Amino acid sequence: MENITNTQNPDPSLINILLVLNPKTNKIEAVKTVDNKGDLKTVPNTEKYQNQFLKIDKQGDLFSNFFSNFLSQLKNPTLFNFFKSPLKESENIGKQIQHHLKNPSTEGEEFLNTYKILTSNTNTMSTTPLSEKEYQYSADQIDWNMMSKFGLTKEKLEKANALDPMLKGFKTNGLVPVTINLGTALTKMDARLSLNTNDAGDVVINIHGIRKEPNLNFKFLGHEFSLEDKKNLMENGNMGRVVDLINPKTDEIIPSLISRDRLTNELVAYKVENIKIPDEIKGIKLNEEQKQMLIEGKPLYLEGMISTKGEPFNAYLQFNADKKYVEFLFDNNQKHQQTQNNPRSEVPRAFRGKELSEEQYSQFKSGQTIYIDGLLDKKDQPYHGYITLNQETGKIDFSFQNPNKLKEQPKPTETHKTQTAVNSEGKTNEATKNLKTPLQKAQQSPKDKKQKDQQEKPQPHSKGRKM
Repeated sequence: MENITNTQNPDPSLINILLVLNPKTNKIEAVKTVDNKGDLKTVPNTEKYQNQFLKIDKQGDLFSNFFSNFLSQLKNPTLFNFFKSPLKESENIGKQIQHHLKNPSTEGEEFLNTYKILTSNTNTMSTTPLSEKEYQYSADQIDWNMMSKFGLTKEKLEKANALDPMLKGFKTNGLVPVTINLGTALTKMDARLSLNTNDAGDVVINIHGIRKEPNLNFKFLGHEFSLEDKKNLMENGNMGRVVDLINPKTDEIIPSLISRDRLTNELVAYKVENIKIPDEIKGIKLNEEQKQMLIEGKPLYLEGMISTKGEPFNAYLQFNADKKYVEFLFDNNQKHQQTQNNPRSEVPRAFRGKELSEEQYSQFKSGQTIYIDGLLDKKDQPYHGYITLNQETGKIDFSFQNPNKLKEQPKPTETHKTQTAVNSEGKTNEATKNLKTPLQKAQQSPKDKKQKDQQEKPQPHSKGRKM
């Protein structure tokens, strides 16, 4: 592939370059070319080498077509993570990308997603949805006359890297200065921006101003927030469950997830039917149960993912209704690591001799209550119940009744208490105290005529403990 040279002095603002994480040096470098053998050639990402950079027209279709052709000529595209950057700002942006790759954070992930180029062939895919590659709007559809009344121009938005996510149907990744001129008053504020189509079919701007805090004491589209909802929204930004919301225009009931915009405190809903979960995240293929957990808004703990530096890592994932994709919850991951590093809080893979499935283990570690059957008491009689990992002490809480009152799992009855008390704890039950054989599953009284006769037959005084 030959280097693209600038002819006829094109506008520098329309030129992008490719940055790449070199797996050998673990540094961000600028792409120079691909040689005849399909090997990638790079140079340091500094102004000194700019004349050797591979330069690409910034326009959406041209860039997409060029990059697809570029990947087809590359011998091992899965080895690399590519980023695009404006030529003038490449050195500064490259340093920031390098910093966020070394020091992962929620804000850093958002920054990386702004510049990262998704490839369908790479194993280390971003959790940003594939649809983010597609543009829902074009810059020509925007009423720039109206935008100027908010102190916004195409050039300002491009310089702030704010226009691209807007054209793709997303909010700007960061806050943008907005000036509102009301004639008699001038208001300046920072806000996130997005585009929308009104009833007349015109593309209009949405200004998402900063709120001191979300209003969780009033209904949101018909939903009244529980204490748990409020806690989840304030702690990690995602409510964590599907609820039925009411469309105020049509009264249609819409199953949705709710998240809090962490920059503006705005509450955002997203239809469950529109949720897209990738088949693979950071090298880990998701099974149907894991995908369903994410669709339902629940946090999912994944182990053995591969970072952009090629190193394995573990993290919680959750679908964010504001971002419209699955995000990493790094704060939750740190709490989990602290628990894992505490010797008294190691999470066992088995309970009372019963091995947990991978799905059960994932849910159990994240603090969810799980139903477990196939347990055996000390006299080898089966029983079942519910277990929950106490996140503070690391101990396992067992209950015959589901503490969360889940309806989807069969509920063990109180009779199991009698069975385990008699078989495992040496206690006695008045209705069965004279039986010679262990009580069977859920047994509280003689099961047949033979046991009934045995129970009613006079017995020597017993010293067993009464229940």
